[in-house]
Amino acid sequence: MTTIETAKLTTALNATTKADATAKPAPGNKASGNPKIEAVTLDQLAREMKMSPRDARMLLRLAAKQTKLYPTLGKDHVARQPWSWTPGSKALDEARKALTSAAS
Repeated sequence: MTTIETAKLTTALNATTKADATAKPAPGNKASGNPKIEAVTLDQLAREMKMSPRDARMLLRLAAKQTKLYPTLGKDHVARQPWSWTPGSKALDEARKALTSAAS
């Protein structure tokens, strides 16, 4: 790396640091006093349903393909991302339904 490239990189880093320091905090930050909403993970749901997370993941993948039975489950999940739901969401209810119907 040349001296000019190093100087440009240092200047760019300083500019972003100053911009971050002057930015206002987001409305949902802990600094503003609002509590952060926790997500229900696949591991928590599998423990609740008394099954292994691996089996639960497999059943949820199959259920997500059944769009008529579980319309929100497939839409809510992003591919290649961990399964997680907001508490009280429709997709969480569908996930519970899919796991209980598969377990019986």
